[in-house]
Amino acid sequence: MGEVDPAFIQDPEHRPKLCFSEAEGIPMIDLYPSREKDPSALDRLVKEVGSACKEWGFFQVINHGVPLDHRHKVEAAAREFFGESKEEKNKVRRDAVKVLGYYDTEHTKNVRDWKEVFDFSVEEPTLVPASLDPHNQDVTHWHNQWPHYPPYLREVCQEYAKDMVKLALELMELIALSLGLHQKRFHEFFKDQTSFIRLNHYPPCPSPQLALGVGRHKDSGVLTILAQDDVGGLEVKRKSDGEWVRVRPTPNAYIINVGDTIQVWSNEAYESVEHRVMVNSEKERFSIPFFLNPSHYTMVEPLEELVNEKNPAKYKPYNWGKFLVTRKRSNFMKLDVENIQIYNFKV
Repeated sequence: MGEVDPAFIQDPEHRPKLCFSEAEGIPMIDLYPSREKDPSALDRLVKEVGSACKEWGFFQVINHGVPLDHRHKVEAAAREFFGESKEEKNKVRRDAVKVLGYYDTEHTKNVRDWKEVFDFSVEEPTLVPASLDPHNQDVTHWHNQWPHYPPYLREVCQEYAKDMVKLALELMELIALSLGLHQKRFHEFFKDQTSFIRLNHYPPCPSPQLALGVGRHKDSGVLTILAQDDVGGLEVKRKSDGEWVRVRPTPNAYIINVGDTIQVWSNEAYESVEHRVMVNSEKERFSIPFFLNPSHYTMVEPLEELVNEKNPAKYKPYNWGKFLVTRKRSNFMKLDVENIQIYNFKV
């Protein structure tokens, strides 16, 4: 990527500080008790998860049940894929029609990110609305594009996707219990899920004080499960004081963050948190986020069990599929205004 093109340069108030503080206190949660038969251990775990969602919106998990070799295979495949020539990668380049695949000109808040990505969906194909028109009920299919090289990429990615879905649903059960809901309350929303996985590559940046790997943002979906390498770069806006703090990589752990959809479902009992990715001038960085998303026909609104006269619904219902395809539009064009956000539906 060479010198920093002006398209990458953040406005002065959003530029990263090269000296940073590491986050103290981001919860590290051991998921082993969720598989035990001990009710008191499960109760403690549920309280831990609830507290982490409320106070941070971010937490890390260990003993999560994802086989380490599955993760290593995907990480190796990602390194190999991004090491291919631009010509080879562009054979699976995504566009406004083929929205999954390789891309290197993504924008966040209308500033270009210093990264290249490869996206694939969990459900093949994924069902989504064919039109932004709220009255048009037609559905279309998003299909994955798999590269020829490395030849094993598809197989290891599909295997890893199953691991991510299993872990995500386990976490959603714990979150449901922490909100006083039935353990499987959220499962119905994921029958035809629009979840996807992204392979991220952040090359070294000659001016890391000007650009960001991903600009400040909140995740619009339900839950994000992030595998990051040992280079680090993820920063979270701490809720207590609004400071940007670095999340130190923990070997073999996953970083979990609450998305906007949980914020709406929980009627703001839990809130999504702004985060961003720093780059550096010496080392490339790889990460693999899994984005848990509901089915396209899901109407996202505060759950009836969590709303009453004293705590009325804070959001109007919105259709997830229409919301998703509207947001996807900004991947292929620089918008003059900020992309659609959940606050557009605030009561």
